[in-house]
Amino acid sequence: MADAITTEIIRHGLLAAAEEIARNLCRTAYNTVVYEIHDYGIGLHDVRGDVVADAPGIAVFTRGNDAGIKHSIEFLGEDAMEPGDVFIINYPYWSSAHTLDPLVFAPIHAEGKLIGYASCRVHVTDLNQKDPGYVLDSTDRSQEGLVLPSSKLYRRGVRNDDVFNVIRFNSRMPKHTIGDIQAQVSAVVTGVRRTQELASKYGVAVLTQAMETINAHGERLARLALAKLPKGTWSAVDYVDDDGITKDELVKLQCTVTVTDDEMVVDWTGSAENVRGPINLPPGQTEALSSLIFKSLTTPESPVVAGNFAPLRVVTVPGSVMHAVPPMPTFTLWTGLLAGEVILKALAQGMPELVPACSGGDVCSMMGLGVNPRTGEPWQEATNEAVGFGGTATHDGEDGIMHLSEPGCRNNPVEVLEAKSSMIIEHYGYRADTGGAGRFRGGVGVSRSYRFTAPATGICLVYKTKTEPWSIDGGATGKPNQVVLNPGTDREVVQGGSYNHLDADDVLVNETGGGGGYGNPFERDPEAVAHDVRNGFVSHESATRDYGVAVTEQFRVDAVETASLRAAVSA
Repeated sequence: MADAITTEIIRHGLLAAAEEIARNLCRTAYNTVVYEIHDYGIGLHDVRGDVVADAPGIAVFTRGNDAGIKHSIEFLGEDAMEPGDVFIINYPYWSSAHTLDPLVFAPIHAEGKLIGYASCRVHVTDLNQKDPGYVLDSTDRSQEGLVLPSSKLYRRGVRNDDVFNVIRFNSRMPKHTIGDIQAQVSAVVTGVRRTQELASKYGVAVLTQAMETINAHGERLARLALAKLPKGTWSAVDYVDDDGITKDELVKLQCTVTVTDDEMVVDWTGSAENVRGPINLPPGQTEALSSLIFKSLTTPESPVVAGNFAPLRVVTVPGSVMHAVPPMPTFTLWTGLLAGEVILKALAQGMPELVPACSGGDVCSMMGLGVNPRTGEPWQEATNEAVGFGGTATHDGEDGIMHLSEPGCRNNPVEVLEAKSSMIIEHYGYRADTGGAGRFRGGVGVSRSYRFTAPATGICLVYKTKTEPWSIDGGATGKPNQVVLNPGTDREVVQGGSYNHLDADDVLVNETGGGGGYGNPFERDPEAVAHDVRNGFVSHESATRDYGVAVTEQFRVDAVETASLRAAVSA
């Protein structure tokens, strides 16, 4: 049996194996979204499909992998999981993501016994969805590309060319798509081998007991943390800009959170139903985003294991935007990126000292595709932009970092985008005055300008532009996101989620939002305001207007004028 020391050695062995899966994937993937941005979800799972080790990427992917594996076991039966098999699934309602985020997984056998699974999910380039790149206006799942329901890519170690040929003939960019899927295969096979090595070294019984102990310990940690949280019930509402079809109608996200001694219940009842466009979420992703927020409050300093989420219960209404059922469209999964902060908005009413104000609230992705005039080859590149984080009870929000839904991710370097596409980045920097004023201010967003040197398509995936990032305890709201097409010309258009057909010299500027402020801005340390002005985060005008602080041209605080400004506000 596994003693405590052996269990800890095995735990770190599994974590090292998960990290090796990620490194293997990044070395072999074709798509910069994978190897630069780290748009992946990787896990090692026990025989039930519960994750016991992961490598951070897209946070909501890992728990979605659990759901995809479990649905596959239910669909095919455990007897179908043979040594050397590798499966692929992208049926959204089972795999917990849209069709371009296929889950590849492999069963792990040792001593003739099934002991677990290795998983890897990435965003692939194309699977014959109705529009190249991304789909923003589908009204039925049948418009969203090829579906593979728990199919064998490899059968007992032998490549299944029938499935690969179906994929090849259902992709506009088969080289990249097949290359990325083969990279996933290589990655999960690495996970299988490393786990088998642990089984060989310690024995199957010890390894499987260690997996159970790891998850049991993760549950104990979560329950201890849950017991310390304030108890109560709180509700909040926020909105997605639109569903991609009805562009002038906000889509309601409603969340009620109840914290008791035994569980946290995240109830999405009241969210929009019968949403026509593709922003509906598979239930596995709703559970995953809810899990991300729960973990951030309870066990943020330990790696993800399924036991961490035993005290969490997620309630959804089938047929609603938070629980898609066939044939509801699910391609534009941005609801899953925005919804986590609706949970925080509810919790801010009962535990404001434990949660931040809203961030810029979006991943703010920009995708370009076309034919590169330098090579004559088709190209497709994307990047996610940084946003400002919300202020907290003890510190300012971070300036310009990746959204909380993807804590393991990066954005695509300028040099990579320019080398692989017909885009030039004309400017890239912080967006002053976007962070909400507060005793602790919200972080500022960023601005990046893309000039296209040849005809192309520019797809903007930004779905929080019509509502402002919320604040806490008297802070000011942050400035929202926006995308500006051809700024400063007679063709200027300010927009959010959009599919743009562009000519050479057209410009798209992606401007991301700032976080909400925390606390009364007129209680902020004047020296902190002067520091922000000196560094370009806050303008002189905002310092005077929003903080009551007079900052000289030499970036010093004018104490007399500041006292006068703040006295006037108090009066």
